[in-house]
Amino acid sequence: MSATPAAPRPAAPLPTVLLPYGPAETGELPPGLTAHHWDGTTPPPPQEVLDAVGFFALPYLNTAAALPLLSRMPRLQVAQTLSAGVDDVLPALPPGVTLCNARGVHDASTAELTVALILAALRDIPGFVRGQDAEQWRSGFYPALADRTVLLVGHGAIGAAIEDRLLPFECRVRRVARTARSTPRGPVHALPELPELLPDADVVVLIVPLTEQTRALADQDFLARMKDGALLVNVARGPVVDTGALLAELESGRLRAALDVTDPEPLPPGHPLWHAPGVLISPHVGGSTSAFLPRALRLLSDQLRRYAAGEPLENRIVG
Repeated sequence: MSATPAAPRPAAPLPTVLLPYGPAETGELPPGLTAHHWDGTTPPPPQEVLDAVGFFALPYLNTAAALPLLSRMPRLQVAQTLSAGVDDVLPALPPGVTLCNARGVHDASTAELTVALILAALRDIPGFVRGQDAEQWRSGFYPALADRTVLLVGHGAIGAAIEDRLLPFECRVRRVARTARSTPRGPVHALPELPELLPDADVVVLIVPLTEQTRALADQDFLARMKDGALLVNVARGPVVDTGALLAELESGRLRAALDVTDPEPLPPGHPLWHAPGVLISPHVGGSTSAFLPRALRLLSDQLRRYAAGEPLENRIVG
């Protein structure tokens, strides 16, 4: 008598997903996924929840609170940031865990702010605001963006979005990235070519990730090669710029700067950058706009669908 075939074993349940948004924002999850929610502003979930987490979307603007949890998730397979930069996450990432960033989520907002900082600094909008406060009519001629040369140091998704918004202003755009390549709009130069490109730029925009190669990229030698009166715009990470070297150039009046990021950050009261001549500071708000949430939710929805289906994830940085 033949043996009765064994019944198929049920598929193992998928690990839990830990998300910074609740059902009202995320909507219905893919079949098989169970979600817990934590936005980084309250005590973390209990350990029995962390023990089951396989996919963790780190809360935006509260990443520091989330980093200690990574080592407490024994089933963790995927860490998904909602920021483009991951320099703060990499040191805390457990071995074998896939890390994905939020490429595409912040492109438009960061590009908008970059152009706003350039225009505000060149046309001296802060001076007009101070003049209005003091009831002073500060007329005169001011630098234009038209006919200027803008050097984009970093030409990933955000760098390309900045270029898209700069071109209607009738300026010349030069591009630099880690490696040289061609684009329909012209060549992208490699980082080692910077010394030859910096002297011709009226505006230098930093939009590189923070790595060992780019830490203090804008150092004393970099800044010395910039032309007199040039504007440095940092929308990357604060440590990409040597703050001491930049302060020396600002205080001499040779360069100007517009900074959405600083080193240290947040900039503490009394720091000389606050009142350095020729500097415009915004408080790291490149991606913090009304455009963020719908784009972040679209990214999470697509990544969770891929995760549940066992498909390759987008925006992999590690793994």
